Amino acid sequence: MAFSIDIREEAGVRSLHFGSEWVQGAMRIARPWNLELDYTREMMASLLLRDSDRFPRKVLLIGLGAASLTKFLYRHYPLAKLTVVEIEPGVVAAARQFFKLPEDPKRLNIVIGDGAEFVAYSRQNYDLVLVDGFDENARMGELDTVKFYQAVRALLSDEGIMTVNLLGGSRSFAASVERIRSAFDERAITFPSCDSGNTIAFATQGEPIHIALDDLKEAALTLKASTSLNLLSTLTRMENAQTCTGGILRL
Repeated sequence: MAFSIDIREEAGVRSLHFGSEWVQGAMRIARPWNLELDYTREMMASLLLRDSDRFPRKVLLIGLGAASLTKFLYRHYPLAKLTVVEIEPGVVAAARQFFKLPEDPKRLNIVIGDGAEFVAYSRQNYDLVLVDGFDENARMGELDTVKFYQAVRALLSDEGIMTVNLLGGSRSFAASVERIRSAFDERAITFPSCDSGNTIAFATQGEPIHIALDDLKEAALTLKASTSLNLLSTLTRMENAQTCTGGILRL
């Protein structure tokens, strides 16, 4: 194993660390299915961008961490089939032992392997690809290259969306955004950074997305009613940052 895996608990929250202070995932022990960290909630804003009861049916997650995103989708989207690619077997073991990762091979396929290689050789199509892969030094490596983003684009369905967790305060952030924009022919957008400093990027290559901010708020209320996930504050920050020109999100 290239790094140590540490499990810590404080104030009712269990967190995953790779031998450093960087939090790689967290779970509130009393609410194991909820999304504890701000950035994980923001990544789920991708669910607001397609108005279809069939979205998403096939999801690819690169990086398992504490399994927060995996568990949320597993619980609230029972028709979705999930594939998770995690390079470190110890992370999968920790997620099962400490973070209540379900074992359900019919709906949840856990692949031990390199995310960039998996994407490069996959022949599947996915409605949603969630990229959240960092090493112990908070580096993404091959998961933050034009080649990788182009390979993800090739896997997306007509309604497919790629969602990437980026560190908004890092020196490489602007270059990361430019790589995503280049790979998707400028069809990418970043939401304003959340309190943790993470910035979530969204990109698509399929059907154009034109959604009025009011419609996004309605979708957020529907999502909150069905899952308890509240993204209204995210939309308020988008509005204040003028992400939606003329009140319309275009992607």
